[in-house]
Amino acid sequence: MSDIETLKAEIKKLSTQAVQAKMDLHDLSEELPTNWQAIPEVAKKCFDLHARLDEARKSLKSLVP
Repeated sequence: MSDIETLKAEIKKLSTQAVQAKMDLHDLSEELPTNWQAIPEVAKKCFDLHARLDEARKSLKSLVP
């Protein structure tokens, strides 16, 4: 598999994970004030996944002419 195809597969995987993290954060917000202690952990996971997805997209853009 080429680097571009590998990166596209990674982006697809990260995109799915980022959407799930976004939904987890949304669900947590709807349940507030219950489980408010989980906000930093859930928000960090969401932030980290979206940052990784953004970097992967930038890497792909730099590989594709």
